[in-house]
Amino acid sequence: MPFICNIKMKAENLPQTSATVGFKSDWAHGGDLVARQLVEFGVKHLFTLTGGHISTVYDGVRFTDIELIDFRHEQAAVHAADAYARISRQPAVAALTAGPGVTGGLTGVANAFYAQSPVVTIGGRNPFVTDGAGNLQEAPHLELMSPVTKYSAAVYDSWRLGEVMYDAFQAATMPRTGPAYIDLPMDVQLSRMSVKSLPPLRQLSKLSRQLPDPDLIKEIAVKISKAKQPVVMAGTGAYWGRSEKALSEFLDTSKIPVYLNGMGRGLLGKNHLHQIYGGRKQALQGADLVLLLGVDIDFRLGFGQEGVFHREATLIQVDPDASKLGHNCNVDYAVNADISAFIEELTQQSNLIGKTELSRWHKNLLNNDKARNLQLTERVAEPEGYVHPQNFVREVAEYLDPGATVIGDGGDIVSLFSGTHKPGGAGHWMDPGPFGCLGVGAPFAMAARLMRPSDQVAVIYGDGAFGFNGMEYESAVRQNLPFVGIMGNDGAWGEMRNFHEDIFGDEYMEAQYLSHETSYEKIVEGCGGYAERVTSSAEIKPALERAFASGVPALVNVILDPTYRRVNTTISGKHVAKNYGGGNADKFKR
Repeated sequence: MPFICNIKMKAENLPQTSATVGFKSDWAHGGDLVARQLVEFGVKHLFTLTGGHISTVYDGVRFTDIELIDFRHEQAAVHAADAYARISRQPAVAALTAGPGVTGGLTGVANAFYAQSPVVTIGGRNPFVTDGAGNLQEAPHLELMSPVTKYSAAVYDSWRLGEVMYDAFQAATMPRTGPAYIDLPMDVQLSRMSVKSLPPLRQLSKLSRQLPDPDLIKEIAVKISKAKQPVVMAGTGAYWGRSEKALSEFLDTSKIPVYLNGMGRGLLGKNHLHQIYGGRKQALQGADLVLLLGVDIDFRLGFGQEGVFHREATLIQVDPDASKLGHNCNVDYAVNADISAFIEELTQQSNLIGKTELSRWHKNLLNNDKARNLQLTERVAEPEGYVHPQNFVREVAEYLDPGATVIGDGGDIVSLFSGTHKPGGAGHWMDPGPFGCLGVGAPFAMAARLMRPSDQVAVIYGDGAFGFNGMEYESAVRQNLPFVGIMGNDGAWGEMRNFHEDIFGDEYMEAQYLSHETSYEKIVEGCGGYAERVTSSAEIKPALERAFASGVPALVNVILDPTYRRVNTTISGKHVAKNYGGGNADKFKR
Protein backbone atom coordinates (compact mmCIF):
# COMPACT_ATOMS: atom_id res chain seq x y z
CA MET A 1 0.00 0.00 0.00
CA PRO A 2 2.80 2.52 -0.81
CA PHE A 3 0.47 5.16 -2.28
CA ILE A 4 -1.65 5.29 0.86
CA CYS A 5 1.47 5.49 3.03
CA ASN A 6 2.71 8.46 1.05
CA ILE A 7 -0.58 10.26 1.59
CA LYS A 8 -0.37 9.60 5.31
CA MET A 9 3.08 11.10 5.50
CA LYS A 10 1.93 14.30 3.78
CA ALA A 11 -1.03 14.60 6.15
CA GLU A 12 1.33 15.14 9.10
CA ASN A 13 1.79 18.73 7.95
CA LEU A 14 -1.89 19.52 7.36
CA PRO A 15 -3.35 22.39 9.45
CA GLN A 16 -6.15 21.70 11.94
CA THR A 17 -9.57 21.52 10.29
CA SER A 18 -13.07 20.56 11.39
CA ALA A 19 -11.80 16.97 11.21
CA THR A 20 -9.45 17.54 14.14
CA VAL A 21 -11.40 19.95 16.34
CA GLY A 22 -13.41 18.81 19.36
CA PHE A 23 -11.59 15.60 20.33
CA LYS A 24 -11.17 14.86 24.02
CA SER A 25 -7.73 13.32 23.50
CA ASP A 26 -4.81 13.63 21.13
CA TRP A 27 -5.78 10.45 19.29
CA ALA A 28 -8.79 9.23 17.33
CA HIS A 29 -10.14 5.86 16.23
CA GLY A 30 -12.17 4.74 13.23
CA GLY A 31 -15.48 5.45 14.97
CA ASP A 32 -14.40 9.07 15.40
CA LEU A 33 -13.67 9.32 11.70
CA VAL A 34 -17.13 7.94 10.86
CA ALA A 35 -18.85 10.39 13.21
CA ARG A 36 -16.89 13.43 11.97
CA GLN A 37 -17.59 12.57 8.35
CA LEU A 38 -21.29 12.16 9.08
CA VAL A 39 -21.33 15.62 10.66
CA GLU A 40 -19.62 17.01 7.56
CA PHE A 41 -22.34 15.47 5.41
CA GLY A 42 -25.04 17.15 7.52
CA VAL A 43 -26.31 14.04 9.33
CA LYS A 44 -28.21 14.88 12.53
CA HIS A 45 -29.69 11.49 13.52
CA LEU A 46 -28.30 7.98 13.46
CA PHE A 47 -30.88 5.15 13.48
CA THR A 48 -29.55 2.01 15.10
CA LEU A 49 -29.77 -1.05 17.31
CA THR A 50 -26.84 -1.62 19.62
CA GLY A 51 -24.14 -4.22 18.99
CA GLY A 52 -20.47 -4.66 19.81
CA HIS A 53 -19.41 -4.36 16.20
CA ILE A 54 -20.54 -0.72 16.07
CA SER A 55 -19.62 0.42 19.59
CA THR A 56 -16.76 2.53 18.27
CA VAL A 57 -19.23 4.46 16.10
CA TYR A 58 -21.29 5.25 19.20
CA ASP A 59 -18.13 6.36 20.99
CA GLY A 60 -17.34 8.70 18.11
CA VAL A 61 -20.88 10.06 17.87
CA ARG A 62 -20.94 11.09 21.56
CA PHE A 63 -18.52 13.92 20.80
CA THR A 64 -20.82 15.34 18.10
CA ASP A 65 -24.36 16.73 17.92
CA ILE A 66 -25.65 13.60 16.17
CA GLU A 67 -28.53 12.02 18.09
CA LEU A 68 -28.84 8.25 18.35
CA ILE A 69 -32.37 6.90 17.79
CA ASP A 70 -32.49 3.23 18.74
CA PHE A 71 -34.91 0.42 17.95
CA ARG A 72 -35.81 -3.12 18.96
CA HIS A 73 -35.14 -4.60 15.52
CA GLU A 74 -32.63 -3.63 12.84
CA GLN A 75 -35.33 -3.71 10.16
CA ALA A 76 -37.10 -0.92 12.04
CA ALA A 77 -33.91 1.13 12.30
CA VAL A 78 -33.47 1.05 8.53
CA HIS A 79 -37.18 1.75 7.98
CA ALA A 80 -36.83 4.87 10.13
CA ALA A 81 -33.82 6.02 8.11
CA ASP A 82 -35.88 5.36 4.98
CA ALA A 83 -38.74 7.59 6.19
CA TYR A 84 -36.32 10.29 7.33
CA ALA A 85 -34.71 10.27 3.88
CA ARG A 86 -38.11 10.40 2.17
CA ILE A 87 -39.32 13.41 4.15
CA SER A 88 -36.05 15.35 4.00
CA ARG A 89 -35.16 14.15 0.48
CA GLN A 90 -31.60 13.89 1.81
CA PRO A 91 -29.48 10.86 2.77
CA ALA A 92 -30.25 9.28 6.14
CA VAL A 93 -28.08 6.79 8.00
CA ALA A 94 -28.59 3.53 9.86
CA ALA A 95 -25.88 1.68 11.81
CA LEU A 96 -26.18 -2.09 12.35
CA THR A 97 -24.06 -4.66 14.09
CA ALA A 98 -22.53 -7.63 12.27
CA GLY A 99 -24.19 -10.83 11.06
CA PRO A 100 -27.82 -10.97 12.18
CA GLY A 101 -27.73 -7.20 12.65
CA VAL A 102 -26.98 -6.66 8.98
CA THR A 103 -29.29 -9.44 7.80
CA GLY A 104 -32.01 -8.10 10.10
CA GLY A 105 -31.72 -4.74 8.36
CA LEU A 106 -31.54 -6.21 4.86
CA THR A 107 -35.31 -6.13 4.35
CA GLY A 108 -35.35 -2.45 5.24
CA VAL A 109 -32.56 -1.77 2.73
CA ALA A 110 -34.44 -3.69 0.03
CA ASN A 111 -37.58 -1.69 0.75
CA ALA A 112 -35.60 1.56 0.45
CA PHE A 113 -34.08 0.36 -2.82
CA TYR A 114 -37.44 -0.09 -4.53
CA ALA A 115 -38.69 3.20 -3.05
CA GLN A 116 -35.61 5.07 -4.39
CA SER A 117 -34.77 6.19 -0.84
CA PRO A 118 -31.15 7.36 -0.20
CA VAL A 119 -30.43 5.36 2.94
CA VAL A 120 -26.76 4.82 3.81
CA THR A 121 -26.33 1.78 6.06
CA ILE A 122 -23.12 1.19 8.01
CA GLY A 123 -22.62 -2.40 9.09
CA GLY A 124 -20.11 -3.52 11.68
CA ARG A 125 -17.98 -6.50 10.71
CA ASN A 126 -15.48 -8.86 12.28
CA PRO A 127 -11.78 -8.05 11.75
CA PHE A 128 -10.49 -8.67 8.25
CA VAL A 129 -7.46 -10.43 9.69
CA THR A 130 -9.69 -13.29 10.90
CA ASP A 131 -12.17 -13.21 8.03
CA GLY A 132 -13.45 -16.71 7.29
CA ALA A 133 -12.02 -18.20 10.47
CA GLY A 134 -15.44 -18.74 12.00
CA ASN A 135 -16.06 -15.53 13.92
CA LEU A 136 -19.19 -14.89 15.95
CA GLN A 137 -21.84 -13.21 13.76
CA GLU A 138 -19.88 -13.74 10.56
CA ALA A 139 -21.86 -13.25 7.35
CA PRO A 140 -21.27 -12.28 3.69
CA HIS A 141 -22.54 -8.71 4.11
CA LEU A 142 -21.39 -7.30 0.79
CA GLU A 143 -22.73 -10.22 -1.22
CA LEU A 144 -26.12 -9.88 0.50
CA MET A 145 -26.34 -6.10 0.14
CA SER A 146 -25.04 -5.69 -3.40
CA PRO A 147 -28.28 -6.61 -5.25
CA VAL A 148 -30.36 -4.06 -3.31
CA THR A 149 -27.96 -1.12 -3.13
CA LYS A 150 -26.51 1.34 -5.61
CA TYR A 151 -23.11 1.06 -3.90
CA SER A 152 -21.68 -1.54 -1.57
CA ALA A 153 -18.08 -1.55 -0.31
CA ALA A 154 -15.86 -2.38 2.63
CA VAL A 155 -13.33 -0.10 4.29
CA TYR A 156 -9.94 -1.81 4.31
CA ASP A 157 -7.95 1.00 5.89
CA SER A 158 -9.05 3.80 8.22
CA TRP A 159 -7.28 6.30 6.01
CA ARG A 160 -9.71 5.47 3.22
CA LEU A 161 -12.82 5.65 5.39
CA GLY A 162 -13.81 9.16 4.32
CA GLU A 163 -13.37 8.26 0.67
CA VAL A 164 -15.65 5.21 0.94
CA MET A 165 -18.24 7.23 2.83
CA TYR A 166 -18.09 9.93 0.15
CA ASP A 167 -18.63 7.36 -2.59
CA ALA A 168 -21.57 5.86 -0.69
CA PHE A 169 -23.31 9.19 -0.11
CA GLN A 170 -22.72 10.36 -3.68
CA ALA A 171 -24.12 7.12 -5.06
CA ALA A 172 -27.17 7.39 -2.79
CA THR A 173 -27.96 10.92 -3.96
CA MET A 174 -27.31 10.49 -7.68
CA PRO A 175 -30.57 10.06 -9.67
CA ARG A 176 -32.13 7.62 -9.34
CA THR A 177 -31.53 7.98 -5.63
CA GLY A 178 -31.25 4.80 -3.58
CA PRO A 179 -29.48 3.02 -0.72
CA ALA A 180 -25.77 2.39 -0.21
CA TYR A 181 -23.92 0.08 2.17
CA ILE A 182 -20.57 0.36 3.98
CA ASP A 183 -18.89 -2.60 5.66
CA LEU A 184 -16.83 -1.43 8.64
CA PRO A 185 -14.57 -4.12 10.17
CA MET A 186 -13.42 -3.97 13.78
CA ASP A 187 -9.71 -3.72 12.96
CA VAL A 188 -10.37 -0.58 10.93
CA GLN A 189 -12.63 0.87 13.61
CA LEU A 190 -10.07 0.33 16.34
CA SER A 191 -7.13 1.79 14.42
CA ARG A 192 -5.76 4.72 16.41
CA MET A 193 -4.07 7.75 14.90
CA SER A 194 -2.93 11.15 16.04
CA VAL A 195 -5.51 13.90 15.63
CA LYS A 196 -2.74 15.92 13.99
CA SER A 197 -2.50 13.43 11.14
CA LEU A 198 -6.14 12.66 10.40
CA PRO A 199 -7.21 12.39 6.78
CA PRO A 200 -9.09 15.46 5.51
CA LEU A 201 -12.85 15.39 5.53
CA ARG A 202 -14.74 15.01 2.28
CA GLN A 203 -17.56 17.30 1.20
CA LEU A 204 -20.43 16.16 -1.00
CA SER A 205 -20.38 17.50 -4.52
CA LYS A 206 -23.31 19.49 -5.86
CA LEU A 207 -25.11 17.61 -8.59
CA SER A 208 -26.05 19.29 -11.85
CA ARG A 209 -29.42 18.63 -13.42
CA GLN A 210 -29.66 16.47 -16.51
CA LEU A 211 -31.30 18.77 -19.05
CA PRO A 212 -33.64 17.49 -21.78
CA ASP A 213 -33.00 17.89 -25.51
CA PRO A 214 -34.59 21.25 -26.57
CA ASP A 215 -35.65 19.88 -29.96
CA LEU A 216 -37.34 16.91 -28.29
CA ILE A 217 -39.16 19.25 -25.92
CA LYS A 218 -40.64 21.16 -28.85
CA GLU A 219 -41.67 17.95 -30.61
CA ILE A 220 -43.41 16.72 -27.46
CA ALA A 221 -45.11 20.11 -27.00
CA VAL A 222 -46.55 19.82 -30.50
CA LYS A 223 -47.88 16.34 -29.66
CA ILE A 224 -49.51 17.66 -26.48
CA SER A 225 -51.07 20.58 -28.36
CA LYS A 226 -52.80 18.16 -30.72
CA ALA A 227 -54.02 15.74 -28.03
CA LYS A 228 -57.75 15.79 -27.30
CA GLN A 229 -57.69 13.57 -24.21
CA PRO A 230 -54.26 13.83 -22.54
CA VAL A 231 -53.39 12.54 -19.06
CA VAL A 232 -50.37 13.10 -16.83
CA MET A 233 -49.15 10.59 -14.24
CA ALA A 234 -46.54 11.77 -11.74
CA GLY A 235 -44.96 9.22 -9.44
CA THR A 236 -42.11 8.54 -7.06
CA GLY A 237 -39.49 9.90 -9.44
CA ALA A 238 -41.32 13.23 -9.58
CA TYR A 239 -41.20 13.38 -5.78
CA TRP A 240 -37.48 12.72 -5.56
CA GLY A 241 -37.00 15.26 -8.35
CA ARG A 242 -38.68 17.94 -6.18
CA SER A 243 -41.13 18.58 -8.98
CA GLU A 244 -44.13 19.93 -7.08
CA LYS A 245 -43.73 23.60 -8.08
CA ALA A 246 -42.83 22.84 -11.70
CA LEU A 247 -45.68 20.34 -12.03
CA SER A 248 -48.27 22.75 -10.63
CA GLU A 249 -47.19 25.50 -13.04
CA PHE A 250 -47.24 23.10 -15.98
CA LEU A 251 -50.76 21.92 -15.16
CA ASP A 252 -52.02 25.47 -14.68
CA THR A 253 -50.65 26.26 -18.13
CA SER A 254 -51.74 23.12 -19.99
CA LYS A 255 -54.98 22.33 -18.08
CA ILE A 256 -54.23 18.58 -18.32
CA PRO A 257 -55.72 16.22 -15.70
CA VAL A 258 -53.15 14.48 -13.50
CA TYR A 259 -53.00 11.30 -11.41
CA LEU A 260 -50.39 10.93 -8.68
CA ASN A 261 -49.02 7.62 -7.44
CA GLY A 262 -46.30 6.30 -5.15
CA MET A 263 -44.40 9.02 -3.30
CA GLY A 264 -45.88 11.45 -5.83
CA ARG A 265 -49.09 11.45 -3.80
CA GLY A 266 -49.44 14.80 -2.07
CA LEU A 267 -47.18 16.69 -4.49
CA LEU A 268 -50.01 19.08 -5.38
CA GLY A 269 -51.63 19.32 -1.97
CA LYS A 270 -55.18 18.28 -1.24
CA ASN A 271 -57.44 20.19 -3.64
CA HIS A 272 -55.48 21.07 -6.78
CA LEU A 273 -57.93 21.79 -9.59
CA HIS A 274 -56.34 19.40 -12.09
CA GLN A 275 -55.76 16.44 -9.76
CA ILE A 276 -58.00 13.39 -10.21
CA TYR A 277 -58.10 10.66 -7.56
CA GLY A 278 -60.31 7.92 -8.98
CA GLY A 279 -61.00 6.28 -12.32
CA ARG A 280 -57.37 6.11 -13.38
CA LYS A 281 -57.77 2.79 -15.19
CA GLN A 282 -60.56 4.12 -17.38
CA ALA A 283 -58.71 7.41 -17.98
CA LEU A 284 -55.58 5.64 -19.22
CA GLN A 285 -57.67 3.43 -21.48
CA GLY A 286 -59.34 6.50 -22.99
CA ALA A 287 -56.38 8.88 -23.19
CA ASP A 288 -54.81 9.68 -26.56
CA LEU A 289 -51.60 10.92 -24.88
CA VAL A 290 -50.07 9.80 -21.56
CA LEU A 291 -47.18 11.68 -19.97
CA LEU A 292 -45.42 9.53 -17.35
CA LEU A 293 -43.22 11.57 -14.99
CA GLY A 294 -41.04 9.35 -12.81
CA VAL A 295 -43.48 6.47 -13.15
CA ASP A 296 -42.41 2.86 -13.66
CA ILE A 297 -44.50 0.71 -15.97
CA ASP A 298 -44.62 -2.10 -13.44
CA PHE A 299 -47.38 -4.18 -11.80
CA ARG A 300 -49.19 -1.00 -10.79
CA LEU A 301 -49.73 -0.26 -14.47
CA GLY A 302 -50.29 -3.84 -15.55
CA PHE A 303 -46.75 -3.90 -17.01
CA GLY A 304 -48.11 -1.77 -19.85
CA GLN A 305 -49.60 -4.79 -21.56
CA GLU A 306 -52.56 -4.83 -23.96
CA GLY A 307 -55.52 -2.90 -22.63
CA VAL A 308 -53.71 -0.73 -20.08
CA PHE A 309 -53.28 2.20 -22.46
CA HIS A 310 -55.34 3.10 -25.51
CA ARG A 311 -53.86 1.30 -28.49
CA GLU A 312 -53.24 4.54 -30.38
CA ALA A 313 -52.12 6.66 -27.42
CA THR A 314 -48.82 8.54 -27.55
CA LEU A 315 -46.74 7.43 -24.55
CA ILE A 316 -44.09 9.80 -23.18
CA GLN A 317 -41.95 8.57 -20.30
CA VAL A 318 -39.48 10.80 -18.42
CA ASP A 319 -36.91 9.49 -15.95
CA PRO A 320 -33.33 10.33 -14.91
CA ASP A 321 -32.48 6.61 -15.14
CA ALA A 322 -32.37 5.57 -18.79
CA SER A 323 -32.63 1.87 -17.91
CA LYS A 324 -36.22 2.41 -16.69
CA LEU A 325 -37.43 3.97 -19.94
CA GLY A 326 -39.60 1.69 -22.06
CA HIS A 327 -39.27 -1.14 -19.54
CA ASN A 328 -42.03 -3.73 -20.20
CA CYS A 329 -43.76 -1.54 -22.76
CA ASN A 330 -42.89 0.42 -25.90
CA VAL A 331 -43.03 4.19 -25.46
CA ASP A 332 -43.05 6.79 -28.21
CA TYR A 333 -40.74 9.20 -26.38
CA ALA A 334 -38.18 7.98 -23.85
CA VAL A 335 -36.82 11.13 -22.23
CA ASN A 336 -33.71 10.64 -20.11
CA ALA A 337 -33.66 13.85 -18.06
CA ASP A 338 -34.15 15.49 -14.69
CA ILE A 339 -37.92 15.49 -14.24
CA SER A 340 -38.22 19.04 -12.87
CA ALA A 341 -36.03 20.38 -15.65
CA PHE A 342 -38.14 18.59 -18.25
CA ILE A 343 -41.39 20.00 -16.84
CA GLU A 344 -39.96 23.51 -16.63
CA GLU A 345 -38.74 23.41 -20.23
CA LEU A 346 -42.06 22.01 -21.43
CA THR A 347 -43.97 24.77 -19.63
CA GLN A 348 -41.90 27.30 -21.57
CA GLN A 349 -43.70 26.07 -24.69
CA SER A 350 -46.88 27.80 -23.51
CA ASN A 351 -47.59 29.05 -27.04
CA LEU A 352 -48.16 25.39 -27.96
CA ILE A 353 -49.47 23.72 -24.81
CA GLY A 354 -51.25 26.64 -23.16
CA LYS A 355 -55.02 26.37 -22.63
CA THR A 356 -57.47 28.92 -21.25
CA GLU A 357 -60.18 26.50 -20.12
CA LEU A 358 -60.74 22.88 -19.20
CA SER A 359 -61.56 20.44 -21.96
CA ARG A 360 -64.75 18.38 -21.95
CA TRP A 361 -62.53 15.34 -21.29
CA HIS A 362 -61.09 16.99 -18.19
CA LYS A 363 -64.51 18.08 -16.91
CA ASN A 364 -65.89 14.58 -17.32
CA LEU A 365 -63.02 13.12 -15.29
CA LEU A 366 -63.60 15.68 -12.54
CA ASN A 367 -67.34 14.97 -12.46
CA ASN A 368 -66.79 11.22 -12.32
CA ASP A 369 -64.29 11.74 -9.50
CA LYS A 370 -66.77 13.88 -7.58
CA ALA A 371 -69.44 11.20 -7.89
CA ARG A 372 -66.96 8.57 -6.71
CA ASN A 373 -66.03 10.66 -3.66
CA LEU A 374 -69.70 11.02 -2.71
CA GLN A 375 -70.15 7.27 -2.93
CA LEU A 376 -67.08 6.59 -0.79
CA THR A 377 -68.27 8.92 1.96
CA GLU A 378 -71.72 7.37 2.27
CA ARG A 379 -72.39 5.73 5.61
CA VAL A 380 -72.78 1.95 5.45
CA ALA A 381 -74.86 -0.14 7.85
CA GLU A 382 -72.74 -2.18 10.23
CA PRO A 383 -73.49 -5.09 12.57
CA GLU A 384 -73.50 -4.56 16.33
CA GLY A 385 -70.02 -4.58 17.78
CA TYR A 386 -68.21 -4.04 14.48
CA VAL A 387 -67.21 -1.13 12.22
CA HIS A 388 -67.66 -1.28 8.46
CA PRO A 389 -64.30 -0.55 6.75
CA GLN A 390 -65.83 2.21 4.63
CA ASN A 391 -67.10 3.95 7.77
CA PHE A 392 -63.64 3.53 9.32
CA VAL A 393 -62.02 5.23 6.34
CA ARG A 394 -64.52 8.08 6.29
CA GLU A 395 -64.27 8.84 10.02
CA VAL A 396 -60.46 8.77 10.09
CA ALA A 397 -60.02 10.78 6.88
CA GLU A 398 -62.44 13.46 8.16
CA TYR A 399 -60.65 13.72 11.51
CA LEU A 400 -57.04 14.11 10.35
CA ASP A 401 -55.59 17.58 9.83
CA PRO A 402 -54.76 18.65 6.24
CA GLY A 403 -51.08 18.82 7.24
CA ALA A 404 -50.99 15.42 8.93
CA THR A 405 -48.27 12.96 8.02
CA VAL A 406 -50.05 9.67 7.39
CA ILE A 407 -48.36 6.28 7.01
CA GLY A 408 -49.94 3.18 5.56
CA ASP A 409 -48.82 -0.13 7.07
CA GLY A 410 -51.12 -2.94 6.02
CA GLY A 411 -53.00 -4.54 3.16
CA ASP A 412 -56.75 -4.22 2.59
CA ILE A 413 -57.43 -1.40 5.03
CA VAL A 414 -54.52 0.69 3.74
CA SER A 415 -55.62 0.18 0.14
CA LEU A 416 -59.15 1.24 1.03
CA PHE A 417 -57.96 4.25 3.03
CA SER A 418 -55.46 5.45 0.42
CA GLY A 419 -58.23 5.46 -2.17
CA THR A 420 -60.08 8.09 -0.12
CA HIS A 421 -57.44 10.02 1.80
CA LYS A 422 -56.11 13.21 0.18
CA PRO A 423 -52.58 14.05 1.42
CA GLY A 424 -52.03 17.69 2.27
CA GLY A 425 -48.54 18.05 0.84
CA ALA A 426 -45.42 16.43 -0.56
CA GLY A 427 -44.18 13.62 1.66
CA HIS A 428 -47.29 13.67 3.84
CA TRP A 429 -48.36 10.19 2.72
CA MET A 430 -45.94 7.28 3.00
CA ASP A 431 -46.40 3.57 2.49
CA PRO A 432 -43.77 0.85 1.98
CA GLY A 433 -43.66 1.37 -1.79
CA PRO A 434 -43.54 -1.27 -4.53
CA PHE A 435 -41.60 -3.76 -2.37
CA GLY A 436 -44.75 -4.10 -0.24
CA CYS A 437 -42.92 -4.59 3.04
CA LEU A 438 -45.09 -4.68 6.15
CA GLY A 439 -43.80 -3.28 9.45
CA VAL A 440 -42.93 0.28 8.40
CA GLY A 441 -45.58 1.90 10.60
CA ALA A 442 -43.93 2.72 13.93
CA PRO A 443 -40.41 3.37 12.57
CA PHE A 444 -41.73 5.59 9.78
CA ALA A 445 -43.83 7.48 12.36
CA MET A 446 -40.88 7.97 14.71
CA ALA A 447 -38.80 9.46 11.90
CA ALA A 448 -41.72 11.66 10.86
CA ARG A 449 -42.01 12.95 14.42
CA LEU A 450 -38.34 13.93 14.39
CA MET A 451 -38.85 15.85 11.15
CA ARG A 452 -42.27 17.32 11.98
CA PRO A 453 -42.41 17.83 15.76
CA SER A 454 -45.70 19.77 15.85
CA ASP A 455 -47.78 18.01 13.16
CA GLN A 456 -50.18 15.13 13.50
CA VAL A 457 -48.43 11.84 12.74
CA ALA A 458 -50.70 8.84 12.18
CA VAL A 459 -50.25 5.24 11.10
CA ILE A 460 -53.08 3.37 9.38
CA TYR A 461 -52.43 -0.18 10.58
CA GLY A 462 -53.68 -3.58 9.60
CA ASP A 463 -53.72 -5.94 12.57
CA GLY A 464 -51.31 -8.23 10.74
CA ALA A 465 -48.86 -5.45 9.92
CA PHE A 466 -48.81 -4.25 13.53
CA GLY A 467 -47.22 -7.54 14.59
CA PHE A 468 -44.04 -6.98 12.61
CA ASN A 469 -42.71 -4.00 14.56
CA GLY A 470 -45.31 -3.40 17.26
CA MET A 471 -42.59 -3.49 19.93
CA GLU A 472 -41.25 -0.24 18.50
CA TYR A 473 -43.97 1.42 20.56
CA GLU A 474 -41.58 0.86 23.46
CA SER A 475 -38.82 2.62 21.48
CA ALA A 476 -41.15 5.52 20.73
CA VAL A 477 -42.32 5.85 24.36
CA ARG A 478 -38.80 5.69 25.76
CA GLN A 479 -37.50 8.34 23.34
CA ASN A 480 -40.60 10.57 23.54
CA LEU A 481 -41.61 10.30 19.87
CA PRO A 482 -45.42 10.24 19.98
CA PHE A 483 -47.70 9.24 17.12
CA VAL A 484 -51.14 7.65 16.83
CA GLY A 485 -51.67 4.23 15.29
CA ILE A 486 -55.19 3.63 13.94
CA MET A 487 -55.77 -0.07 13.46
CA GLY A 488 -58.36 -1.48 11.08
CA ASN A 489 -58.61 -4.87 12.79
CA ASP A 490 -60.40 -7.49 10.69
CA GLY A 491 -58.96 -10.42 12.64
CA ALA A 492 -57.25 -11.75 9.53
CA TRP A 493 -54.56 -11.30 6.95
CA GLY A 494 -57.41 -9.75 4.99
CA GLU A 495 -55.79 -9.15 1.63
CA MET A 496 -54.14 -12.57 1.57
CA ARG A 497 -57.28 -14.30 2.88
CA ASN A 498 -59.26 -12.88 -0.04
CA PHE A 499 -56.51 -13.73 -2.52
CA HIS A 500 -56.29 -17.36 -1.35
CA GLU A 501 -60.05 -17.75 -1.16
CA ASP A 502 -60.54 -16.38 -4.68
CA ILE A 503 -58.19 -18.98 -6.15
CA PHE A 504 -58.65 -22.08 -3.98
CA GLY A 505 -61.96 -21.55 -2.19
CA ASP A 506 -62.75 -21.13 1.50
CA GLU A 507 -61.48 -24.51 2.70
CA TYR A 508 -58.34 -24.84 4.85
CA MET A 509 -57.92 -21.14 5.72
CA GLU A 510 -55.82 -21.74 8.85
CA ALA A 511 -52.90 -19.51 7.82
CA GLN A 512 -55.17 -16.63 6.75
CA TYR A 513 -56.81 -15.71 10.07
CA LEU A 514 -55.73 -13.90 13.22
CA SER A 515 -58.07 -13.11 16.14
CA HIS A 516 -60.28 -10.24 17.18
CA GLU A 517 -59.64 -11.34 20.75
CA THR A 518 -56.01 -10.20 20.68
CA SER A 519 -55.73 -7.09 22.86
CA TYR A 520 -53.28 -5.02 20.83
CA GLU A 521 -54.24 -2.02 22.94
CA LYS A 522 -52.85 -3.74 26.04
CA ILE A 523 -49.51 -4.26 24.29
CA VAL A 524 -49.24 -0.51 23.71
CA GLU A 525 -50.37 0.27 27.26
CA GLY A 526 -47.75 -2.15 28.56
CA CYS A 527 -45.09 -0.22 26.67
CA GLY A 528 -46.20 3.01 28.35
CA GLY A 529 -48.47 4.31 25.60
CA TYR A 530 -52.16 5.19 25.41
CA ALA A 531 -54.68 2.86 23.77
CA GLU A 532 -58.38 2.20 23.24
CA ARG A 533 -60.53 -0.50 21.68
CA VAL A 534 -63.36 0.78 19.46
CA THR A 535 -66.36 -1.24 18.25
CA SER A 536 -68.59 1.35 16.53
CA SER A 537 -67.88 4.07 13.98
CA ALA A 538 -69.42 6.71 16.27
CA GLU A 539 -66.60 6.06 18.76
CA ILE A 540 -63.75 6.61 16.30
CA LYS A 541 -63.40 10.41 16.32
CA PRO A 542 -63.72 10.78 20.13
CA ALA A 543 -61.11 8.03 20.55
CA LEU A 544 -58.78 9.76 18.09
CA GLU A 545 -59.22 13.02 19.98
CA ARG A 546 -58.14 11.36 23.21
CA ALA A 547 -55.26 9.51 21.56
CA PHE A 548 -53.74 12.62 19.99
CA ALA A 549 -54.29 14.60 23.20
CA SER A 550 -52.46 11.96 25.27
CA GLY A 551 -49.07 13.23 24.13
CA VAL A 552 -47.61 9.71 24.06
CA PRO A 553 -47.45 6.98 21.40
CA ALA A 554 -51.03 5.72 21.10
CA LEU A 555 -53.14 3.08 19.41
CA VAL A 556 -56.85 3.06 18.54
CA ASN A 557 -57.82 -0.55 17.84
CA VAL A 558 -60.93 -0.47 15.65
CA ILE A 559 -62.72 -3.81 15.31
CA LEU A 560 -63.86 -4.24 11.70
CA ASP A 561 -66.72 -6.27 10.23
CA PRO A 562 -65.11 -9.67 9.49
CA THR A 563 -67.60 -10.45 6.70
CA TYR A 564 -66.42 -7.56 4.50
CA ARG A 565 -64.49 -8.43 1.34
CA ARG A 566 -62.69 -5.74 -0.67
CA VAL A 567 -62.43 -6.17 -4.43
CA ASN A 568 -58.72 -5.96 -5.26
CA THR A 569 -58.03 -4.19 -8.54
CA THR A 570 -54.22 -4.46 -8.55
CA ILE A 571 -53.37 -8.09 -7.74
CA SER A 572 -56.66 -9.95 -7.68
CA GLY A 573 -56.83 -13.65 -6.87
CA LYS A 574 -59.70 -14.02 -9.33
CA HIS A 575 -57.60 -12.40 -12.05
CA VAL A 576 -54.64 -14.68 -11.32
CA ALA A 577 -56.85 -17.80 -11.26
CA LYS A 578 -58.46 -16.82 -14.55
CA ASN A 579 -55.11 -16.18 -16.24
CA TYR A 580 -53.62 -19.50 -15.18
CA GLY A 581 -56.86 -21.45 -15.45
CA GLY A 582 -57.44 -20.90 -19.13
CA GLY A 583 -60.09 -18.27 -18.52
CA ASN A 584 -61.83 -20.24 -15.78
CA ALA A 585 -61.56 -18.44 -12.41
CA ASP A 586 -62.65 -21.64 -10.59
CA LYS A 587 -60.07 -23.89 -12.24
CA PHE A 588 -58.04 -24.41 -9.02
CA LYS A 589 -60.92 -24.99 -6.60
CA ARG A 590 -61.40 -28.58 -5.43
